[in-house]
Amino acid sequence: MTSPNTTWNNPWLQIHFCVFLWGFTAILGRLITLPALPLVLWRMLMVAGVLLVLPGVWRGLASLSRRHLLAFSGVGVLVALHWLTFYGSIKLANASVAATCMALVPVFLCVIEPIVTGSRFRPRELLLGVLVLPGIAIVVGGTPDMMNPGIFVGVLSAFLVALFSAFNKRLVTRTDPLSVTAIEMLAGGLFLALLSGGLLLIPLEGGAGAILPVPAELFAVPPGEDLGYLLILAFGCTLLPFALSLHALRRLSAYASALAVNMEPIYAIMLAILILDEQRELNAGFYAGALIIVAVVFIYPLQSRR
Repeated sequence: MTSPNTTWNNPWLQIHFCVFLWGFTAILGRLITLPALPLVLWRMLMVAGVLLVLPGVWRGLASLSRRHLLAFSGVGVLVALHWLTFYGSIKLANASVAATCMALVPVFLCVIEPIVTGSRFRPRELLLGVLVLPGIAIVVGGTPDMMNPGIFVGVLSAFLVALFSAFNKRLVTRTDPLSVTAIEMLAGGLFLALLSGGLLLIPLEGGAGAILPVPAELFAVPPGEDLGYLLILAFGCTLLPFALSLHALRRLSAYASALAVNMEPIYAIMLAILILDEQRELNAGFYAGALIIVAVVFIYPLQSRR
């Protein structure tokens, strides 16, 4: 009989639990009324602030070389840009479309991961990644033209996920996951704060306001309901799954974990139907495309086991 501890130490179970929690991020991004940039800024700084009060995190940071600190800080910037574009996609389209674009990550990763980590290029992984494309096309094809900017921003977000996943895979093997999370969240938050300072000088018009903030509200404390959603987002959907996913990534390839993350659109769509009543924006194509995505998710571990 398998003990509970052994079950919870299974990296596939860990990564799928993370993906389930991440499924709520798109929903919370739709519920929070803040523009994407201050939303991500608050999210990252909240997580970093909690982690930096833990003595173990400081010990882990002290053990890192300057080169590794700079490397993880760079990854934190990529994480910040990913979240900025992800929530921008939600604001410009909807939660279901933004989450579905994340299924493109394996397509990007099968090329990026061998370059970054030095692993062998596997044509089979490219084939499995390409199999996701018809599902994405069917899912996204039924969206109104007004959502096309959100789709474009979502694809860019998927590319950024592939980048930071590959670099994390290369760097995280012998490092404390909480310390890595702290430095990445802090670096990403500080980057967005600097970016925000530059944007204060730029007049924002039209759809840019869905992603970038109005200067007057940039550093304002969020209203009560937004603040509650941000706390759930920061700790339940960021701190816990981000640290746990880094732990699982020690025993999974970045590509394998990204295929598991393809379940995120499925969770997000189901939650959007239940919570946001988004089924009015969906048609049968969404469900057909989702079925293709789920099939590819389960094909990969079966192929790997063989």
